[in-house]
Amino acid sequence: MTEPRRFALVAGETSGDLLAGLLLQGLRQRWPQVETVGIGGPRMAEQGLDAWWPSEKLAVRGYIEVLRHYREIVGIRDQLRERLLGADRPDLFVGVDAPDFNLDLEAALRSQGVPTVHFVCPSIWAWRPQRVEKIRRSADHVLCIFPFEPQLLAGHGVAATYVGHPLANVIPLVPDRAAARQKLGLRDDETVVALLPGSRASEIHYLAQRFLQAAAIMQKARPALRFVLPSVPALRERLASLALASGLGKALLLLDGQSHTALSACDVTLIASGTATLEAALFKRPMVIAYNMHWLSWQIMRRKQLQPWVGLPNILCSEFVVPERLQEAATPVALARETLAWIDAPERCAELQQRFTDLHHLLRRDTARLATDAIEKVLAA
Repeated sequence: MTEPRRFALVAGETSGDLLAGLLLQGLRQRWPQVETVGIGGPRMAEQGLDAWWPSEKLAVRGYIEVLRHYREIVGIRDQLRERLLGADRPDLFVGVDAPDFNLDLEAALRSQGVPTVHFVCPSIWAWRPQRVEKIRRSADHVLCIFPFEPQLLAGHGVAATYVGHPLANVIPLVPDRAAARQKLGLRDDETVVALLPGSRASEIHYLAQRFLQAAAIMQKARPALRFVLPSVPALRERLASLALASGLGKALLLLDGQSHTALSACDVTLIASGTATLEAALFKRPMVIAYNMHWLSWQIMRRKQLQPWVGLPNILCSEFVVPERLQEAATPVALARETLAWIDAPERCAELQQRFTDLHHLLRRDTARLATDAIEKVLAA
């Protein structure tokens, strides 16, 4: 019989909640009596997490945007640290992404003897390379979702394991478009565009309206187009208001969640930069990647960028396989033009589908087993 275990986990946004939910499945299989506490969302709650705070409390992106919530976020981290170093001390802590929050917390816990694992290597290969020093101080082990990361970390004295990307096991190699369309009430012969402006309030603020404006431009050019727009519960009311004002009417279908169903059903997606772009690639869908944020946050981030690409599919393929329209370039006209260009180029779409299929095979591993094997070795050290 396996020894009962108590783990603490923190995931800071929708994508982190999804990754952590998959990890929790593996933890429960390895340690059936496991107790898990921390910060998470609905996917983690489904796997038994006792969430002391919801993950959306930490779902803030951009330097200026974080400053607005700084006091609350630091307060949560301080309270969490005190609980985990007191009566609620865990056998091990797993920080899932959210490096600005988790790495400092991991350093504090590790200094007091709590083993720490960081799940998802911070993008030191894309920007902020100086962060590797903080990783070395903070994490006993890093679980990497991209194959080139462990060697990079090893060069800096950080123990790491490539576990594959959990989403590559969740998303089928050949998505069932027909079933997804039937679920959403869409016909097989319709051309469908999925609009994914993000899951954070700041992303909805900066992107949702321009995505809907781009959709209106596309509909004017192609009246038969259909659009699907997934929404997280906390932002549905805001999105519903924007959707109503867009003038798209019945051409737009606002969904409760169901982002994977939308990606499976669509022909092309207009999508915010982030983990969702990798999900779109695993669904083998052509896409236009867009992002917009507070101008000062953009200036700071741009100066720290190490690669010419921002979108994960482009980074992993080491070339612009899909267009990126960022900041002032992310105009509704440009987004509409680039999205329609995919619809008019079936051969280009087929070539991209093969690139994404190869990528899917590369990222597909037994993530839950590899991750829990690594965690077990940390516990035994």
